[in-house]
Amino acid sequence: MIDQGKGQKRQEVKLINRKQLDLTGVLKVESFDSEEFLLETELGFLTVAGQNLHMKHLSLEQGLVMIEGFVHSLAYSDGNTSANKSKGLLGKLFK
Repeated sequence: MIDQGKGQKRQEVKLINRKQLDLTGVLKVESFDSEEFLLETELGFLTVAGQNLHMKHLSLEQGLVMIEGFVHSLAYSDGNTSANKSKGLLGKLFK
């Protein structure tokens, strides 16, 4: 990762064997279920999709999140998250 200087936004993503995801720079957990997490990070909104996902560790004070399960994809989006939120549990129930 390129160090962009003092005060710049920073995030580290570490994925181990698609079974453990360690993230830094997390500001807020918008929604989560066993198939999808929506996280607000310093670099935009991040959607983590997979199977049997669960949060092993959360520290918003430090901006750290650890997710376990089988990770299918990671996708960043900038801007409005209402489209992403509809994919959450309630969005799936009320299609």
